[in-house]
Amino acid sequence: MAETKTVHSPLVTYASVLSLLTLCPPFVILLWYTMVHADGSVCQTWDFLKQHGLQGFINIWPGPTAISWKIIACYAAFEAALQLLLPGKTVEGPVSPEGNRPVYKANGMAAYTVTLVTYLSLWWFGIFNPSIVYDHLGEIFSALIFGSLVFCIFLYIKGHLAPSSTDSGSSGNIIIDFYWGMELYPRIGKSFDIKVFTNCRFGMMSWAVLALTYCIKQLALCILAAGVLSIYVNYDCDRQRQEFRRTDGKCLVWGKAPSKIVASYTTTSGETKTSLLLTSGWWGLSRHFHYVPEILAAFFWTVPALFNHFLPYFYVIFLTILLFDRAKRDDDRCGSKYGKYWKLYCERVRYRIVPGIY
Repeated sequence: MAETKTVHSPLVTYASVLSLLTLCPPFVILLWYTMVHADGSVCQTWDFLKQHGLQGFINIWPGPTAISWKIIACYAAFEAALQLLLPGKTVEGPVSPEGNRPVYKANGMAAYTVTLVTYLSLWWFGIFNPSIVYDHLGEIFSALIFGSLVFCIFLYIKGHLAPSSTDSGSSGNIIIDFYWGMELYPRIGKSFDIKVFTNCRFGMMSWAVLALTYCIKQLALCILAAGVLSIYVNYDCDRQRQEFRRTDGKCLVWGKAPSKIVASYTTTSGETKTSLLLTSGWWGLSRHFHYVPEILAAFFWTVPALFNHFLPYFYVIFLTILLFDRAKRDDDRCGSKYGKYWKLYCERVRYRIVPGIY
């Protein structure tokens, strides 16, 4: 077998070592333990390890279970099937050092969409509860650690005995060969690219799947829906007012002709002008109703932290004070500008921000 002609620079090798240290199995398990069992406190985990030593670390290591292997196997098989079966445009990669040009089927976006739709559908129709993934996440991590070791041994042996192309070979050092890799483009058969599967399909696709899992486990779907609704209402408030001004009041607001006040005012140069003050739709609920969904959106971003600590809500409190003060200053400015017309407007739209309260 011909050796590869790739030069291993110290910088690249050093970066690879750092990556190994960052992603080493003990770090993964400790991170999982810190987030799930130590309330996110690194200090708490450190104190536990100081008190219990190596035996404590062994005790917190979750062993792989049958259900964790089943979840991994089903997910891997599903993503492999999508990679092979979904249609996609054929694209070519750059020419390799040995003169080979890898060919790929670009169906990643389709696989992403099918993955998320399928995952949500399984949950929605009661076929599979994604909370199981969260409840067994430590066991899944443990199974992935052992499974990855076996898979890397397979790739090492494959690189020696059955390389997919001439872009392969040994550096003469078994450790470098194992961690650096024996092949540039390892494949099973002609069409199944292993790097695309492990990095993009099995790996990166799981980021979105796990995000959905956490939402479903915590009811953040409810929080997500409330947050999105708040953002939409904030947008619709501004859209309603801009449409009203753009059409000079000749539009529909919530399916009806808008209620308005024609207010005249005098500019600093002595010129008399008129403005239309909208008193229906969102702007009929309060004079600054658009601040309500803005504050609520900030609240829904924060509420997953629950209510054990004050600090996560600093931004919500700061924003509330800022917007309430701004509303008062806007009212004072509009009162000076429009005079009796603003007084009439305040009589029609009684509340400044929160309908029925303030």
